[in-house]
Amino acid sequence: MARFVLWGTYCPNAVEKRTPFRDDHLSGLQRQKDSGLLVTLGPTEGSSHVFGIYEADSQSQVEAALHADVYWREGIWTELKVYPWIQAF
Repeated sequence: MARFVLWGTYCPNAVEKRTPFRDDHLSGLQRQKDSGLLVTLGPTEGSSHVFGIYEADSQSQVEAALHADVYWREGIWTELKVYPWIQAF
C-alpha cells in the first residue's frame, strides 16, 4: 500500500451547488473510509480547494474513486490532481 494526496478545486458557489448531491457524496466517502481507501478529505476554508489523503495499491485506484464521485460527475469539483506522497514525519 502507498499513500497519495489529492489537491483539487471547487466550482464557483460550490456550497450552494453541492446541496442536491451532498448526501450521495458523503455516503461514498464513508464507504471509502470504511474500506480503508480514504484516510481524510475536506475543503479548505472558503471551499475553493479540496485536500485528501488516500491509501491505495495504485494512483489509478484513487483517481478512479475520485472520478466516480458525484461531485466530479456533476462539476462541483473542477480539477483533481493526485500525487504519490512520502510521509516523512
